[in-house]
Amino acid sequence: MTLDTSCDLSKSEQDLIVSPRDAPQISEPRASSGDGLASIAPSTNGWVTLPHLPDRPTPCHNMRATAVIPTLNEADNLAFLLPQLKRFDEVIIVDGESQDGTVEVARRVMPDVRVLERPPLGKGDALRAGFAAASCDVIVMMDADGSMDPREVDAFVALIEVGYDVVKGSRTACGGGSHDLTTVRFVGNKILCWLGNRLYSTAWTDLCYGYIALRRSCIPQLGLCGTGFEIEAEILVNSALAKLRVAELPSIEMPRRFGNSHLNAVRDGTRVLRTILGARFTPRSRRAAQSLRAIAD
Repeated sequence: MTLDTSCDLSKSEQDLIVSPRDAPQISEPRASSGDGLASIAPSTNGWVTLPHLPDRPTPCHNMRATAVIPTLNEADNLAFLLPQLKRFDEVIIVDGESQDGTVEVARRVMPDVRVLERPPLGKGDALRAGFAAASCDVIVMMDADGSMDPREVDAFVALIEVGYDVVKGSRTACGGGSHDLTTVRFVGNKILCWLGNRLYSTAWTDLCYGYIALRRSCIPQLGLCGTGFEIEAEILVNSALAKLRVAELPSIEMPRRFGNSHLNAVRDGTRVLRTILGARFTPRSRRAAQSLRAIAD
């Protein structure tokens, strides 16, 4: 299924666009909605506008960035992806005991890559370990399968530099798209996104997409404990609960280049559903306790 969200805009509407490959333009301030949770709202024709930044810090340019990439038998894909990551100051591969030479390929293609080897407990476990090991100001989550365009990274980091805490990619915002979404995954993502928006007073356009940049100093506030694909939704809902500044950018998802996806739509969709319901109704004290848990060795 190919998802195309292109559309024609007037000059006034173009002024609100945040393109993945252009410098960000902040829309006019507006009041937040609902109970004060962070909110992002699409403008006319579905183009994404950015929320007002309350108490925006002084912009900090040239922030250093770490790419965190979970892997499980992704040798062929890493040979394609890693040469495109020269923009990053640090690249961390978190490998789940791959049997196809993934680690050897990563070290051959990028000699200075950092490799963490862990039991294959899931994407969320790998990402949390990578977050804990990262040393740069900004952390960018990327999949190893070549589906995420590294040329979009500069726009993600630029929004962190001007004051946002979390910047998420969207395949369904106008200007984004996917060449990889099946019908089942597309419908499931829409339903989960609709539910999340009502529970958290947000206006996200894509909930289950793992192209996300985070300010490293905000990681402790997220209290992440997910071990699987639900980690992507957990980052967003916990960001809303923590009232972090969240922005959304259109992104193009390409097909996986080699191998098969590790995602199971029914199993992982159920885990996402439990995550967005559980986080909304879990007492704050329990969420705070989760944020203090160390990553298991």
